[in-house]
Amino acid sequence: MCMDVSFFDFAAIPSILYTLTLSFAMKFFKRLTASVLIASTAMLGMPMVAHAGIVSSEQALASQSQSDARARVSALLAREEVRAGLAERGLSADLAQERVKAMTDDEVATLAGRIDQAPAGGDILSVLFTVFIILLVTDILGLTKVYPFTRSVR
Repeated sequence: MCMDVSFFDFAAIPSILYTLTLSFAMKFFKRLTASVLIASTAMLGMPMVAHAGIVSSEQALASQSQSDARARVSALLAREEVRAGLAERGLSADLAQERVKAMTDDEVATLAGRIDQAPAGGDILSVLFTVFIILLVTDILGLTKVYPFTRSVR
């Protein structure tokens, strides 16, 4: 039984193989996508476990104040005049920042409290008011003549 191969087109074999391969790849992709969607849909119905506990106001405020204290100290170390002051003393600002990160929460809170209590330029208004009152009193007593709107007691 001999077959006549003259009617068979051998040039069509690559396109047939490509079509079969493409068809197989599409089937595989569709099956994979369907499997992933089925699994994820099935997982949506499973109960999620959540653990909740009562958090007191003090704990919530302490947590927030600790992060605020760290932020205040970090902001202070980021200022240019502080960096310049550290450089004058031979310290690196990056090293100081790393040391602050290594500090405990209580140490950072103490440091932030000391920074808040330190005198700075924010107290200038009270100094100016005190100088104004002193000059006004000396003007009224006749010891100085600074303000034209005062009359001397003498």
